[in-house]
Amino acid sequence: MANPPRAARAPVHEIRAFNRFYTNLIGALDYSRHLYVPYTLTESRVLYELAHAPHVDAADLRTELSLDAGHLSRLLGKLERAGLVERAPSAPDPRRQRITLTARGRDAADLLDERSRESVGSLVADVPAAERERLAAAMRTVREILEKPAGATGHRRANVLLREPDPGDLGWIVQRNASVYAAEFGWNTDYEGLVARLVADFAQDHDPHLERVWIAELDGRPVGCVMCVRDEAPGTARLRLLLVERYARGLGIGDQLVDACVEFARAAGYRDLVLWTNDVLEAARTLYRRHGFVLVAEKPHRSFGADLVGQDWRLPLHGRGRG
Repeated sequence: MANPPRAARAPVHEIRAFNRFYTNLIGALDYSRHLYVPYTLTESRVLYELAHAPHVDAADLRTELSLDAGHLSRLLGKLERAGLVERAPSAPDPRRQRITLTARGRDAADLLDERSRESVGSLVADVPAAERERLAAAMRTVREILEKPAGATGHRRANVLLREPDPGDLGWIVQRNASVYAAEFGWNTDYEGLVARLVADFAQDHDPHLERVWIAELDGRPVGCVMCVRDEAPGTARLRLLLVERYARGLGIGDQLVDACVEFARAAGYRDLVLWTNDVLEAARTLYRRHGFVLVAEKPHRSFGADLVGQDWRLPLHGRGRG
């Protein structure tokens, strides 16, 4: 078989070279500081995920960390015997297992987090201040490119367009939200009424400098949407009505919509971006966590004809607030 052209070999060569460099660098830092002692890397990752959300189900950990169910069960058993975590049936769905940190587990997670901050701090201590943002931007670029879901191929993604709504698109948002959530979760028309009110409020009175709606269009058809509006809290924006049609999932469209909302809110000068969702929306919660949102509160409720657990998520934007 003929060798691939030089242009095709270049990315592979550079990625392998970077892997060798970065593995050696991180390995040296970890060894010198005993970063994870007395825990394994996977155990440390589990403690980190639990520390950044008040409650997490075992299914969430499997999805987030790509762990085999048996491996995760054994790992959680070990952490439970060490007094670091507690396991109990999830209140909204007893078939699911809710995992929480104990006080001792939180202390362990805090210690690991402190070691990690010190380790990374030593890594960038000698980097000139002007170069640190360039370094961070390069790392974001690598992550964004390689984190695209399987199936997000080049020619397919080239046909995805994020645009402002055309006439009729706001009505489409109401209709598709109602249909999709009824089909997937059995929600009743109470949810359609809520979406209709939110969309009507936006249509009748919004500041285009501070609030916006995006429609994701694939091959000329709308397949997703998201809304960024002012929240009641000063300096805070709220992400609403994120939706991707089932047949268009796995193409990175949800990531594009959330990215657009985050970048708009940051550019508009908001300090924080918040959202409210429900624990049954597992894929959405994984998406929010991937973009840096942190679960800050949750509360059981009955809405849309179902028993749910509502969740509040927050993303600090580190900007100067307005709105």
